[in-house]
Amino acid sequence: MSDSETAPDEPTIAITGAAGYIGSRVVQQLEAAHPEWKLTALDNQFLGQVDAVGETEIAHVDVRNRRRLEDCLEGADVVLHLAAVSGVDDCDENPDLTYDVNVTGTNNVAWFCRKTGAAMAFPFSMAVLGDPETFPITADLPRDPFNWYGRTKYISERAIESFAEGAFPAHLFLKSNLYGDHVVGDTVVSKPTVINFFVDRATAGEPLTVYEPGTQSRNFVHVKDVARSYVRSTERLLEQLADGDTGTETYEIAGNEDPSVMSVAETVQELARDELGVSVDVELVENPRSAETMVEDFTVDTSKANEILGWEARHTVDESVRELLRRNA
Repeated sequence: MSDSETAPDEPTIAITGAAGYIGSRVVQQLEAAHPEWKLTALDNQFLGQVDAVGETEIAHVDVRNRRRLEDCLEGADVVLHLAAVSGVDDCDENPDLTYDVNVTGTNNVAWFCRKTGAAMAFPFSMAVLGDPETFPITADLPRDPFNWYGRTKYISERAIESFAEGAFPAHLFLKSNLYGDHVVGDTVVSKPTVINFFVDRATAGEPLTVYEPGTQSRNFVHVKDVARSYVRSTERLLEQLADGDTGTETYEIAGNEDPSVMSVAETVQELARDELGVSVDVELVENPRSAETMVEDFTVDTSKANEILGWEARHTVDESVRELLRRNA
């Protein structure tokens, strides 16, 4: 069959925040998994790390500008909405910007989807939960965000549920703490998340500083695993569009490991000695963040994503830390 004959059936997938840590990897994996699909990538380049991914150029578009956004998204079958101000500290330091991007920007995307019937995927973060009271963690737990980042994600979660009802299918991802990096062209795309921060410190021969008490647990999932979940989500959303489904489905996207922050630091300390011959100290320091969870258990039930999306986490912390250390050597 010729290209002209197949073209009408080829979906258009839009990715906001496409120049960022997760978005650039999502574009990369979509290109690899479905080279026949048309990709529309956009980012305001506030924290963008690349201008293009493979053959996909990234348009300079801000999700806060609704008219420009809708012009760029025109014709999209699925919108993977990854543009956000993320991180507790960044959101606390820039509350107005965080509201404009995380709430108004998300509403703009969801409103486009409601008007056009395009499907949508959106990550809303474990930060919406506050201190979980039962384990393993599921998306059914009550919402009690401690910080502004979590609150903006919670507002957006509820807004998308309202926008999607009777209008379009949407996937909401309750996503845990990311780590790892990936390479786009000549650029190593990374972010100073907990594990990446420890590896950078170890590589530089600097002490690994752990916020008190150190026993607080986190669930860690590799950025490459998270990106794969968006590929599976897109495939399912296209099926749901064909079936006329509307409304939201929520999935837990998390890794299989939930160690304490102190034990992660000690793992990096040990592997830095093995891989680089570097000896670094682990130091417990005063915690400047009162607005974060301190639970010592952070197991997450990912069975829904396993069963319905056919997704599972593949990377381990030990293997990934070794890879990061070797690359930084």
